[in-house]
Amino acid sequence: ETVKGYAAHEKESLERVIQARNSAVAASQAHDVNKQVQAENMLTGALRQIFALSEAYPDLKANQNFLSLQEEITTTENRVGFARQHYNDSVQVYNTSIEQVPANFVAGFGNFPKRPFFELGEGEKQAVQQPPKVQF
Repeated sequence: ETVKGYAAHEKESLERVIQARNSAVAASQAHDVNKQVQAENMLTGALRQIFALSEAYPDLKANQNFLSLQEEITTTENRVGFARQHYNDSVQVYNTSIEQVPANFVAGFGNFPKRPFFELGEGEKQAVQQPPKVQF
């Protein structure tokens, strides 16, 4: 019964994760910070839905494949967090350097603009922090 209930939502959940991941990759290749924020929020929501499934079906927690999936998801979320921090650190260094002499002369002639930090909006923060609703 546990596996049957999970199987009905497994395909949809995994398709959402794959779609969200593909959106995140496409956004990162487009170098659009706003699209990256939206795509990663979508990915986080899809991943949280998978964790919510494990809460709804405790027997899944004993399944080795599911445990491996949870471990991989946790590792991926940690990597995304470190990548966000690295990006923001790099933006801070870049923005500071284009304001200092002599780099500001080169930045002025080369039209090097300040870069935005990777920040979540208020609605996006709530979407990430709020657990997903799972209906069976």
